Amino acid sequence: MRKDAVHGNLEGIRNSLIGELAALYDLEQEEDVFLSHTLIQTLSALSCTIRREIAVYITRDGEIVDVIVGNDRSVELRDWRLRRNADRLSCVRCVHTHPNGDGCLSDVDLSALRGFRYDAMISIGCLNGTPTTVQAAFLTGETDILLTHPVRWYDVPDVAWLRQIEESDRLVGQGRKNVDNEAERCVLMGIESEESLRELARLAETAGAVVVGSFLQKRDKPDSALFIGRGRADALCQQIQVLEADLCIFDEELTGIQVRNLEDILRVKVVDRTTLILDIFAQRASTSEGKLQVELAQLTYQSTRLIGQGLVLSRLAGGIGTRGPGETKLEMNRRRIRERMTDLRHRMDEMERQRDVRRKNRERNEIPVVALVGYTNAGKSTLLNRMTDSDVYVHDQLFATLDSVARRVEEPDGQPYLLVDTVGFIRKLPHTLVNAFHATLEEAVRADVLVIVSDGSAPDMMQQHDTVEAVLKELGADHQVRVEVINKSDLLPPDFVQPALPGAVCISARRGDGMDQLRSAIRQALGAGRTEMTFSVPYSDYAAVSKIREAAQVLEEKHTDTGTSLKVSLLPQDRDRLISMLGTKYIVM
Repeated sequence: MRKDAVHGNLEGIRNSLIGELAALYDLEQEEDVFLSHTLIQTLSALSCTIRREIAVYITRDGEIVDVIVGNDRSVELRDWRLRRNADRLSCVRCVHTHPNGDGCLSDVDLSALRGFRYDAMISIGCLNGTPTTVQAAFLTGETDILLTHPVRWYDVPDVAWLRQIEESDRLVGQGRKNVDNEAERCVLMGIESEESLRELARLAETAGAVVVGSFLQKRDKPDSALFIGRGRADALCQQIQVLEADLCIFDEELTGIQVRNLEDILRVKVVDRTTLILDIFAQRASTSEGKLQVELAQLTYQSTRLIGQGLVLSRLAGGIGTRGPGETKLEMNRRRIRERMTDLRHRMDEMERQRDVRRKNRERNEIPVVALVGYTNAGKSTLLNRMTDSDVYVHDQLFATLDSVARRVEEPDGQPYLLVDTVGFIRKLPHTLVNAFHATLEEAVRADVLVIVSDGSAPDMMQQHDTVEAVLKELGADHQVRVEVINKSDLLPPDFVQPALPGAVCISARRGDGMDQLRSAIRQALGAGRTEMTFSVPYSDYAAVSKIREAAQVLEEKHTDTGTSLKVSLLPQDRDRLISMLGTKYIVM
């Protein structure tokens, strides 16, 4: 008796019954018998006795290779693959009971037939220990199914159904498609709101996945082990089978243990929102600095999650969560990951020093910086192209552009300035990304003016605006002069009521509407709060001239017999700093 070979939910079952279940391995089928009466009756009696579903797997030689016990509603269906050729069927047929008397196959059964490529999927209805009806299903292509009519248990057409297995194997082999480049089918799971799930769906589509299902469970706080609780996880597993998904994306950040536990139950790859965003960044990064930043963010996030990687410890098969420079990161040990992160930080520090040099050159040339910031897909890159006649990549998707871009703007009736496009923000922006991209996001911190671009067509525009404000505050970029912009006016309804954004300029970056008003608002912002002062510095104290140039925008500079005269424009904080360093002796009243 192979009691240890009986799998599944054995809790509460007497040892004698487990022994009878193990004895099923001895009930071999004749090669010309699809399903023997003895097996049907034995399965029905045992299933009704324990009040649980039972599944057995039978090879083409008639050998039973596995016995699994489920609960009163379902049984775990396994991926049994005895075939040598992946283009063919699995060479096993799955037979399972329905102890409620209904012998019809369910949607879960049919999706398992497609996913595991069984020779056949058979259900046996049983009631009060007696079999009722039997139904079978066969694949006739990659996804097409032949579903037979239910028959009485003693009328199973053995010869016809065995011939159908041969025909199905031939049809499946002929219709095999090249699935290497097929998009991943994913389901979404969240506990916050439908709005957050809709945004997650857009992120998944941006990453290249096809969303086939979306589920929301209202919870006050996540479950520590499974995030959504065991009951919901079991239900989600069945929903994933029905939808034939191969990926589940959660709308929150998961721990390594939660990922492992969920993958054990769901039997598909599990990724969280942070991993999804990192994957998108890995696809979008084009410059060497951007790639370094993404790799550092990936390693930082995964370094604490090396445990619990369940089904996807290697993750070398491709798909969401595996792309980018660090796609083999989980094969490294902790020491090698730390060494790689240290090397990345050193290289990024060197790039930061180079950026500081370029920034000082701009300051020396007295070119103010105007930074475009806002929620992802608000239209910042389109606006940059419109204002500077550039050709920065734009697309109607989240994080279409990743690397910051700077272009010089020459206004005929105003001062030239540098217009900088920054990476878009999003709700729950991963802290690892904020830290890794801090040097890039610093353009917003050091900018003289922030142009906050909001998507006027978004139903949750104000929530997006609040997210942008929160990220700017986290970066320390909440003190600059602001210009509020509501973009995509061409998509707004005629009765659109502008939300509570005082002084906001309504534009369409795509069509060019409102550009004159925006340029005027930027010019006013560049001059907001500035005061003009004149300094007369003798040649004997020429170091003071350098300090004035660093702190102020020089409007006019003259060299006289006694020294240098500088007419400058200063922000209040720069004026106070200059006076504290130089005093008032060089100020011309």
